[in-house]
Amino acid sequence: MKLVTAIIKPFKLEEVKDALAEVGIEGMTVTEVKGFGRQKGHTEIYRGSEYTVDFLPKIKLELVLADELVDRAIDTITKAARTGKIGDGKIFVTSVSEVIRIRTGERGPEAI
Repeated sequence: MKLVTAIIKPFKLEEVKDALAEVGIEGMTVTEVKGFGRQKGHTEIYRGSEYTVDFLPKIKLELVLADELVDRAIDTITKAARTGKIGDGKIFVTSVSEVIRIRTGERGPEAI
């Protein structure tokens, strides 16, 4: 099992969610986060004063998947979230050693 974590632009969330559903991947956790990479934020002017916005709004998706679904999920997220501009995001894949469904006590892939 793997944890696929994707950081994407907020306006791409619905597109990514729909694309994942089309390829049979359901169930994810979505968090509104802020951050920056190479973009390093931008400057804005508010009431005549210039200020820097360092942390930009992003969406963090987390999916725990069986190993055989990971490549499909990565390809789907990449295609759906890509705008071709800086700040499209990143995907991280980490190993998951155990999953337990609280309600039933199921463990492993059955708990996903």
